[in-house]
Amino acid sequence: MFEFIMAVFMFISSCFGSFVTQLERLPDNKYNSNITFDSISAEETKVSEKEKKACRDWFNENILSTENPAYNFTVDGKDFRKNINQWDIQVGKESAVGEVYHGGKTIYLTATHKKSNIVATVEATIYEENATCEWTVYLSNDGAEVSPVISNFYAADTAINAEKSQLYYSKGSYDEPYDFALMQKKISVFPSKFTSYDGRSTDNYLSYFNISGENGGVVLGIGWTGLWEADIKQTGEKVNIKAKQEKFKAYLLPGESVRSPLVSLSFYDSANPLKGFNTFRSWISGCVYPRNIPDTMTMLELSGPMHTQTAQELFSAADGFGAETYAPIDYFWMDAGWYQYKEGWHDSVGTWVPNANRFPNGIAEVSEYASTKGCGLVLWFEPERVCRDSLFHQKGAENKNWLIEVEDEDNIMWNLAEDSAADYLSDYISTFLKENKISIYRQDFNISPDIYWKQADKEYYNGRTGITENRYVTNLYKYLDSLCENVEGLIIDNCASGGRRLDLEMARRSVPVWRSDYNCNPHDDILEATQSQTYGLSFWLPLSGTVFYSESEYAARSSIMPLGLETFGTVHGEHYGEYIVQRSMMNEYYYPLSSGGYYSDRILAMQYSAYDAQSGMALVYKRADVKENEYSVKLNGLSQNTVYSVYDYDAPEKIVKKTGRELMSDGIKLSLPEGEKAFIIMFSANN
Repeated sequence: MFEFIMAVFMFISSCFGSFVTQLERLPDNKYNSNITFDSISAEETKVSEKEKKACRDWFNENILSTENPAYNFTVDGKDFRKNINQWDIQVGKESAVGEVYHGGKTIYLTATHKKSNIVATVEATIYEENATCEWTVYLSNDGAEVSPVISNFYAADTAINAEKSQLYYSKGSYDEPYDFALMQKKISVFPSKFTSYDGRSTDNYLSYFNISGENGGVVLGIGWTGLWEADIKQTGEKVNIKAKQEKFKAYLLPGESVRSPLVSLSFYDSANPLKGFNTFRSWISGCVYPRNIPDTMTMLELSGPMHTQTAQELFSAADGFGAETYAPIDYFWMDAGWYQYKEGWHDSVGTWVPNANRFPNGIAEVSEYASTKGCGLVLWFEPERVCRDSLFHQKGAENKNWLIEVEDEDNIMWNLAEDSAADYLSDYISTFLKENKISIYRQDFNISPDIYWKQADKEYYNGRTGITENRYVTNLYKYLDSLCENVEGLIIDNCASGGRRLDLEMARRSVPVWRSDYNCNPHDDILEATQSQTYGLSFWLPLSGTVFYSESEYAARSSIMPLGLETFGTVHGEHYGEYIVQRSMMNEYYYPLSSGGYYSDRILAMQYSAYDAQSGMALVYKRADVKENEYSVKLNGLSQNTVYSVYDYDAPEKIVKKTGRELMSDGIKLSLPEGEKAFIIMFSANN
């Protein structure tokens, strides 16, 4: 019965891709689950002064210098870099640390075209303690006439030192068991090209790349919540990097502005790519994520898409559980369907008014009830999709260019490319969130925007290629920022049919509590897929989550992750709320130990450690069809001469003491039982 409840829940909750047109995926290499890494000590993992200097030198030479800019574009067919003498350039003063972005020093460079009044502004930030820099290029028409055409607008067109390089990259989220699987290929003289697919930034690939050379490398991050393109190739001792909005060719109207994707580079001086992954992760945790995001968040589903209970009926059911049920819970979760709809939750998106029959006193009453249990409230929205006859459809139809319609498509898009439409949405949703005391704004996005952007380019913006997407994405960021500015303490949960919008700009504003729609259904390999997705996404992003499983110890340990969703079914599980300590340890350094993918006949193992290497844990998943009866857990990232106490979570009294060197070279042997078993290996330094 319990498994049936879970199956129903996973089918109806949080994953709304069933009505999304499934498009053919771009070709890729065969999934490789045999990528291995050498050991690396705690001392080697830390960012060195040499790496900080390398980042600063590159930043000065390629961002602040006008001799070799790391970005490029053409105006009226003339290359910016080749005609730089036609621009007046000024470099501003570097800010104090944290003045603009946490942990970074920001500087603005402006270049004014002498003939067209186009102004290029480069916002660049260096995070010296993280050996990381980032930049975005903005172009605006400050003249009174239409500008010349801008094209070949590269956020990055540059090179870094990296000999004989390997490239590490990951699949995106596409409702598959191998979502986020790590891939590897040799970088050659022939460019490797990566793109997003239908307009959601990480449905095809994650927008992160570890370029690992024999003597060091960089991790490239791209922030663009639309169609991006990256080209990477080896040229002698250097690797050439290009990144841009995939298609842009447009003039600018007087006063109009566009921007490039955000690009980041994290430098590391090591042949071991794990150094790069952890440099990037620590920058994400310390400088990119919103400052109010905790290490763990646990939600309890109060109302889902198929629920029809009134507020009082929901409260009555919730009151049937004692205080111990709510002790590990941070938020109540209300998914789609809290508004008035026709046949189902999906057919009235755009009517952002509580169903008066179910919630006569509004959603604020639910928030107030949640607070009596010590919880905040998560509330689901999908503001970019508009259904016919919804309130936002009626409002949009009254205003020019506020809606984008495509022939033969049932869904309509709210046109964030129009400033007035974006402002209206921001004001409406901000007011709603404040009045209803919402703690977490859950934004979903279940359509492919590319066809709508192309339609608006033709219909509204005189055929200017990519102008709708550029303005739309820019205003999406302004919209999300305005919500956080207007609603004190607000957290944003980033969902787009799962994790299809996990780019760098979205990481700056949000976290994915529901990272893959593969967890919507009870697949036979769902636990192995969940383990694999945690393994894969952890290379890049420390915080992610999905539903917690609790029908067995193996199931509960398969869903150990920082963020996650409980149901009133899982609260009966034996391991409900048990692994908070382990979940809280997953936000710092990460070390893959055994890359078994999602295959049932292979072991998968991973390790999470504190930055100071004084404590951590390893998760070891022995799948059902593994034939071995013994496995050596070789830890990583430890201080070689430090003595550690290590024990199995299930036998804490059996402590083994070994040096970090011994644990990394010899490891600890586990006896493997028949069938499935998930081990939790805890370790701490003896001081």
